[in-house]
Amino acid sequence: MLSLLSEKLEGIFKRLRGHGVLSETNIADALKEVRLALLEADVNFKIVKDFVERVRAKAVGQEVLQSLTPGHQVVKVVWEELCALMGSQQAALNLSSNPPTVIMLVGLQGVGKTTTSGKLARFFKAGGKRVLLVAADPRRPAAAEQLAILGESLDVPVHRAQNSGGDAVRLSLDGVERARQQGFDVAILDTGGRLHVDDELMDELVAIKNQTSPHEILLVADAMIGQDAVAMAEQFDRRVGLTGIILTKVEGDARGGAVLSMKAVTGKPIKFLGTGEKLEALEPFHPDRMASRILGMGDVLSLIEKAQEAVDKDQADAMIHKLRSDTLTLEDFREQLKQVNKLGSLEQILNMLPGGQRLKDLTATGVPEKEMKRVAAIIDSMTSRERRDHTLLNGSRKKRIAKGSGTTVQDVNRLIKQYLEARKMMKMLSGRAGRKWSGNANQAFLS
Repeated sequence: MLSLLSEKLEGIFKRLRGHGVLSETNIADALKEVRLALLEADVNFKIVKDFVERVRAKAVGQEVLQSLTPGHQVVKVVWEELCALMGSQQAALNLSSNPPTVIMLVGLQGVGKTTTSGKLARFFKAGGKRVLLVAADPRRPAAAEQLAILGESLDVPVHRAQNSGGDAVRLSLDGVERARQQGFDVAILDTGGRLHVDDELMDELVAIKNQTSPHEILLVADAMIGQDAVAMAEQFDRRVGLTGIILTKVEGDARGGAVLSMKAVTGKPIKFLGTGEKLEALEPFHPDRMASRILGMGDVLSLIEKAQEAVDKDQADAMIHKLRSDTLTLEDFREQLKQVNKLGSLEQILNMLPGGQRLKDLTATGVPEKEMKRVAAIIDSMTSRERRDHTLLNGSRKKRIAKGSGTTVQDVNRLIKQYLEARKMMKMLSGRAGRKWSGNANQAFLS
C-alpha cells in the first residue's frame, strides 16, 4: 500500500535529516522532490501545488530552521499537512439513535460493493450489532446469490427477491421495513452498479435514497484507478449525495493518488479501506495513521488492534506457559504461524512497523512469505506425534516429510535446527536472563 510513494519520501527526508543545519535552499530542493513524488503517485496537480506551498511556508519559518533538529521538524510539518489533506481526524459512521441504521452502498460494477457489504456486516457484528444485508441489485446475475453466500458464512440474514428480477427500489424499501419490524440494528443496502455512470443508474439510486432515507451513503471505489476514482466520486456526490467513501483494493495501490486526493477534491471523508479479499480485510481509515505509514513511521496502533482481534487470549496465555516450561512443540509453532497469517500478509505487517521499508529490504532474502509457507508445509507434512515430539524425526521420516511438502531433507533439517535454537532463545527470554539474550533473539528464525 502506497509503497512507491513511501519509499521515495523516506529517501528524501533521510537526506534532509543528514544536514545539521538547513537553509531555505535545502528545503526548496527537498520540496521539489516531494512534489515530483506526489505527482508520480497520481495525486491531483492542484492538490500537490497547494500542499507543497503550505509545507514550504511552515518549513522555512524560524521555529524550524533554528531548531536543534530542523530535518525532523520538516518531517513533522509534512506529517501534519498529510493528516490535514486526508481529513485530520477519523470520520466515524453516523449511527442512528433509533435503529435500524440504514447504510446504502453505491458504485460502479466490479469495485467490490457486494464483498464490501459482507465486510461491513462482519464489522458491525463484531461490535455486537444485529445486521440485515439487503440484495438491492436484481439485475446483475448471481448478485443476490453472492450476497447470500457471504451472509451464510457470517451467520447474517439476507433480504432478497423471491424470484429472479424485481424492482431495486421496492426491494430496498422492503428490506429496511423488515429490519425495522424485526429489530435489526443495521440494514446494509447492496445496490446495483453499471460499467460506467449513466442517468438510469443515478435515477435508480436517487429513488432508493428518497424511499429509504439512509443515514449513510457510502461510495465504494477502486483505489487502483487513482484520479479516475476521484472523478467518479465527484459524479456520484453531485447526483446522489455521499456521506463518505470506502476505498477497495488498497493493498495493490502502490501509488496512493486516490487515498491522498479523495477528501481534498470531493470534501467527503474516507471511512474505510479494503485491504484484501477476505471478509476481515476492512480497516477504519485514520488520516494520522496513514500519514505515519506514508512517511515510514509505521502504524503500531492499527497492528495492535489487529492483533487484539485476531489472537485468542487463552491461546496466548497457554503459549507463554509453554515457553516458560520449555514444552514448545512444532505443533505450537504451526499455530503461531496461523495467528500471524490472521494479521494479514507479511508485507502488510511490515508496513505497520516503524522503518518497515528497511525491514522489507532486510528480509528480501531471509524469511518472506515464501519461507513461511515452506515452513508451514513441512510441519503440515508431519504426523501429530512428530509435531509434538521432534526426537521421533529420524532419516526415513525426514525423507517422507520432505517428499510430502515438496522440499528437501536439508530444508527439514534446517527447520528443526531453527526450531531448537528458537526454543532455547525463548526459554532464556522468559527467564531472568531475558535482557542478556534479547539482542540475539531476532536471529533465531532468520539464520
